[in-house]
Amino acid sequence: MIHVIAFYLFAFVTIASAVFVIMVRNPVHSVLWLILAFFNAAGLMVLVGAEFIAMLLVIVYVGAVAVLFLFVVMMLDIDFAELRAGFIRNFPLGILIAVILAIELFVGVVANNGGKAALGTPDGSGAAPAGASNIEAIGALLYGKYLFLFETAGIILLVAMVGAIVLTHRARKDTRPQDVSRQVRRRPDEATVNVKPEVGKGVQL
Repeated sequence: MIHVIAFYLFAFVTIASAVFVIMVRNPVHSVLWLILAFFNAAGLMVLVGAEFIAMLLVIVYVGAVAVLFLFVVMMLDIDFAELRAGFIRNFPLGILIAVILAIELFVGVVANNGGKAALGTPDGSGAAPAGASNIEAIGALLYGKYLFLFETAGIILLVAMVGAIVLTHRARKDTRPQDVSRQVRRRPDEATVNVKPEVGKGVQL
């Protein structure tokens, strides 16, 4: 009974949070609702026995992606009037995309009811070890049978990260370079200068 109550609770909060993500006007509040939706989706994954997916939702999506969105939204100077104008301008395109996605979902449901596609028979190599949990079974596959592919994916992500850093890094030539040693050697009489400006002349910086 407690599993049914927990399922409906997590499902209701997830759907409500997803609705608020697209309904609220403040982007910061939208990201916060998105984080709440991720947490409740992780709860649903725990209920169905997919603990690994639940940890990915919390660690990767909440801990990295959603927090990154939050910092980017908070640091950018967003013109909300321009955002609303762009929403009205792109509203017909959004409706068209929504209709296309609804048609695809309908076709998928009809195709599934007509018969599932034959994807071949499993050879048993991916079966979970006896007595192992879900996380232990995934770890055995990732660091056993698919170790080379897993390390290849890690190298590709590392190259992508380094490439993003190289592309976004640029030397500022419009600013004066900082000389730390010169600042340390500076004496008090060089730091401040006493001047007597004339009336109406102001201060020369």
